[in-house]
Amino acid sequence: MTPHLSPQQLRELAREAPAGASCSRCATLCCPGWESLPAGFDDAGLRLLGTLREPQADPDHLVDPTWAEHHPLGTRIDSPAAPIAPAFHPYNRSDLHACAGCGRLFLRYTEGGGYYVDPRIRAFDAGLLVP
Repeated sequence: MTPHLSPQQLRELAREAPAGASCSRCATLCCPGWESLPAGFDDAGLRLLGTLREPQADPDHLVDPTWAEHHPLGTRIDSPAAPIAPAFHPYNRSDLHACAGCGRLFLRYTEGGGYYVDPRIRAFDAGLLVP
């Protein structure tokens, strides 16, 4: 089972991660706003650290997380300055990963529509994390 990460745990992991690090494994992923995962990216290049999805107390009564977004300064979901707000979409459906090579942190979630699935990624910036 993937461990749930609180905002405090996210801050701690960010403090432990190498600052500004990137390597040949993750250089193409270093996007400050949400972007589509590059085609052909090898998932083995990232290690799953935990999830921001709230745990479900009752597996027979699943609670769907909110689709509301948090943009108090007028940002958009794909904006590099958009806050990382774990209680809001898409963070409430995201997982935290670390590059297997350098340890840089990334958030991932899957955007889905009627006829498509789009895995997305964003470099984690602890300075944008809001409670």
